[in-house]
Amino acid sequence: MKELLKLRTKKFAHNCIKITELFYKSYLSNHIKGQLIRCATSVAANYRATCLAQTKASFISKISIVIEEIDESNFWLEFLVDERIINEAVAKDLI
Repeated sequence: MKELLKLRTKKFAHNCIKITELFYKSYLSNHIKGQLIRCATSVAANYRATCLAQTKASFISKISIVIEEIDESNFWLEFLVDERIINEAVAKDLI
C-alpha cells in the first residue's frame, strides 16, 4: 500500500504540472499555476517523508501536512474550474 501511494502521489503531481500547461496566459492563471505546482508536488514529497517517519507522532505530523497539501490542491483545481481557466472534465479525475 505504501509503495502504491508513493506512485499515486507522484503521478498526481505530474498530472497537475501537465494540466498547468493548458492554462491561457494571464496574471491569475500564472499565480494559480505556481500555487498548484507547489502544493501538488508537496503532496508527493511529503508522503515520501511520511513513509520514513520514525515514530507514531512523527507519522501523524507528516501525514497531516500531506492532507493539508492535497486539500489545497483540490481547492486550486476547483478554483480553476470556477474561473473557467480549465473545464470541469479536465479537472474531474484529479479532483
